[in-house]
Amino acid sequence: SYVLGGRAMEIVYDENSLLDYMKRAVKASPEHPVLIDKYLEGAVEVDVDAISDGVDVLVGGVMEHIEEAGIHSGDSACSLPPYSLKKEVVDEIKKQTKELAKELNVIGLMNIQFAVKRATPTHPSPLEGEGKGGGAAEDYDIYIIEVNPRASRTIPYVSKATGVPLAKLAAKVMMGKTLKELGFTKEREIRHVAVKEAVFPFDRFSGVDTILGPEMKSTGEVMGIDEDFGTAYAKAQLSSNNRIPTSGKIVISVRDEDKEGICDVVRQLHNMGFDVVATRGTADHLKNKGIEVEVVNKVKEGRPHIVDLIKNKEVNFIINTVSDAEAQRDSFSIRRSALQYKVPYTTTVSGARAVVNAIEMLLKKDMGIKSIQEYHRPF
Repeated sequence: SYVLGGRAMEIVYDENSLLDYMKRAVKASPEHPVLIDKYLEGAVEVDVDAISDGVDVLVGGVMEHIEEAGIHSGDSACSLPPYSLKKEVVDEIKKQTKELAKELNVIGLMNIQFAVKRATPTHPSPLEGEGKGGGAAEDYDIYIIEVNPRASRTIPYVSKATGVPLAKLAAKVMMGKTLKELGFTKEREIRHVAVKEAVFPFDRFSGVDTILGPEMKSTGEVMGIDEDFGTAYAKAQLSSNNRIPTSGKIVISVRDEDKEGICDVVRQLHNMGFDVVATRGTADHLKNKGIEVEVVNKVKEGRPHIVDLIKNKEVNFIINTVSDAEAQRDSFSIRRSALQYKVPYTTTVSGARAVVNAIEMLLKKDMGIKSIQEYHRPF
């Protein structure tokens, strides 16, 4: 991203989409500069905030994005500490952060965005609980998306989550103090989980699609904090005015690339007592995997269709992912209706997994409340 907010950035899947994008890019900038980069599909994005004094480097926090790389970092929910990345991957990211800070002679704050590529047939997965596990950090593909020698929008979140005043420390370092003099050379470990969620203004802009992408759409952030990821994520959703259901009917319509990944999500929802309804293509794939679901029409297939279910208040949650521009246009009415009738939804499979995790925890226990000072108490 060479522009703040990812202005005029887009993921292009085919030649027709590229031609359409090029026409719009001309309108976005009179000089017509276009940067083309390969999209890392299926990668996990990681944000790191750090302070360097030129000798020592303090890693303020390593944040794992819940939405996959390709969603603007300002729009993605994220977890501190990482909720699924293996320890050796996180350790390698910290090592690379320190090496970059020293090599670039950064004095003060810096932010790095990494992408960790998921497993290939010859590589173990970078995620806990996926694949065989194990393996050294060199077995994983860790890409550097960008390095910013400045404060990031995540600084207030990391500072609140860890209790370390990063902006204050960085200002003192820039004025000549060392991290050793300030007493901060080691990363502060935390026993809790803090989840940041973006807040969107979609209900005020009727023509804007709620699907997430490289161009930033959020206008604020909230944080949920608890002893486990699921409850912290549920609190973050509640804070951003998104209700997570614990019963009812869930509608699923996903792109071909996500059909395999959605199977475990649907199995978990079934086990927790949810009724699952899916569009024909998604339903056929699920049935082939031995998962029984009801079938509902897409809007273009005739009534009764998904939007009818939403309007009749029969739906408690929606999982809707799309690939190309045509599919995005076809499913626009689903997302707008969900917004209009206040039905919570997610537009990524990774987001759906996080919601399932939150539902599991909400069914097990009530949400507790602690002051931030209690979370920040020394071990």
